[in-house]
Amino acid sequence: MLKKVAIIMGSDSDLPVLQKTIDTLVSFDIPFEVHVYSAHRTPEEVSSFVSKAEKNGFGVIIAAAGMSAHLAGVCASKTVLPVIGIPIKSGDLGGMDALLSTVQMPSGMPVATVAIDGGANAGLLAIQILAVDNKELRKKLADYREKNKQKVLEKNAEIEQKYNI
Repeated sequence: MLKKVAIIMGSDSDLPVLQKTIDTLVSFDIPFEVHVYSAHRTPEEVSSFVSKAEKNGFGVIIAAAGMSAHLAGVCASKTVLPVIGIPIKSGDLGGMDALLSTVQMPSGMPVATVAIDGGANAGLLAIQILAVDNKELRKKLADYREKNKQKVLEKNAEIEQKYNI
């Protein structure tokens, strides 16, 4: 049975970024749950959910937060499941504060980190993690990449035809 992906956002204002994650998971038929929990405003709820995640059938946790972005790190501290952090663009620093908070975890507490507002790649990374021991899912990923390759080659042919004499 395929494990679920937990998607946790620090605020419902992060949903537009997480919608890309959700759409990616849906396109691969990956089961998931979505929650709003804040590392600072609901720490007990974060701790309770994440500490039970493996027992509840999750295989990967995606945590998205802006500004100080402690959510992914807090999640990682409560489980041995892989945690993927999505730094969210917010405030005057354009998401750099969230990126640095997410990527600069202390030794022994890793968090995989995608780009600022990188919702789609977080979904794809979660799928890659789940595909480690699932041949069917690896095949879907290979097919997805081949389709993307063909799209680029088609665009290249159009550009070459237009500009290369």
